[in-house]
Amino acid sequence: MGQFEDMTIFIKIVEAGGISRAAEQLGIAKSAVSRRLGELERRLGVQLMNRSTRRYSLTEAGRNYYARAAQILSDTAELDAEISERQGLLRGSVRMSLPLSFGLQHLAPAILDFVCQHPDLTVDIDFSDRHVDLIEEGYDLAIRITDPKSSTLIARKLTPIHFVLCASPAYLERRGEPRHPDDLADHDGVFYSNVPERSWTLISPQGREFQASPHVRMSASNGDFLREAAIAGLGITRSPLFLVRKALEEGRLKTVLADYTIPGLNAYALYPQTRFLSRRVRAIIDMIVDACRKCA
Repeated sequence: MGQFEDMTIFIKIVEAGGISRAAEQLGIAKSAVSRRLGELERRLGVQLMNRSTRRYSLTEAGRNYYARAAQILSDTAELDAEISERQGLLRGSVRMSLPLSFGLQHLAPAILDFVCQHPDLTVDIDFSDRHVDLIEEGYDLAIRITDPKSSTLIARKLTPIHFVLCASPAYLERRGEPRHPDDLADHDGVFYSNVPERSWTLISPQGREFQASPHVRMSASNGDFLREAAIAGLGITRSPLFLVRKALEEGRLKTVLADYTIPGLNAYALYPQTRFLSRRVRAIIDMIVDACRKCA
């Protein structure tokens, strides 16, 4: 390996938070990563990282080396991208995380078409509703339905996500239909488990805000499953409209408290704050923006 490979491994150790995670992300043995770090330090004649059984921390020399090495590799990647762009090519790999239901329903066709158009591009997708750590887990990009709070990530808004409360007609016939948010306290709720809140915010036509807390009958980490639970009559669920629209149109679900507004969220493309964003990642983000515009 040469200096660029040494820099790449060192940067990966720093950004992943340790040798084990770096080895996992690079797809090589932990011993090989540890050996490369040791050889780099011996070649430079300085210690770059303080090691303990539980954590790694950068020395002052390590911080300086990391900053300069990251800049050098970023400049190199930018140069490569400029040359490829002149040839109209997208090369390399992109690793991204997509929400399971939203990704499959709205983004999968566009992504497949995009990858078919770029045969030299390798794409690794994690369809999951969990919030991955882009830096530590080595992702280039994540799509999330959320309110972005992390100052370490750049957020590009994709599309608004509207929510409704709904339940099966059979459930509402059996338990009675709520007429006011306070009535929800006497009902069963089917909740999304990836968020800690077990109450729903509703806003009246007059602008008054209510907090409703149904009994937690079931919780799960996937919206498709929660929709099916509501259709099965297990309770009322708060769902993104795109997940339940067809069931509402077919009469398998019925909107609850339709006169009240359920505060929505937005879908965002999130990526690390780096000076240079590779052309392949920019192209995928643009493709996703266009796909979301068509499905809005």
